[in-house]
Amino acid sequence: MISKRTAMFGAIGGMTVGAIVPWLWGDYNSFGLTSILTAMIGGFVGIWLAVWLGKRLDW
Repeated sequence: MISKRTAMFGAIGGMTVGAIVPWLWGDYNSFGLTSILTAMIGGFVGIWLAVWLGKRLDW
């Protein structure tokens, strides 16, 4: 199993990338609903990726 620190870094990284995604189609409102939803999705993906990498690399 991975540590809480690894999962937290995955969540923070995923939420950051997810919040920036709406900028790609011109929505520059940082506190808009789209930005918040994509940040949430990015957080889940970041945690999943951290867990997957943790199992793969045996952290």
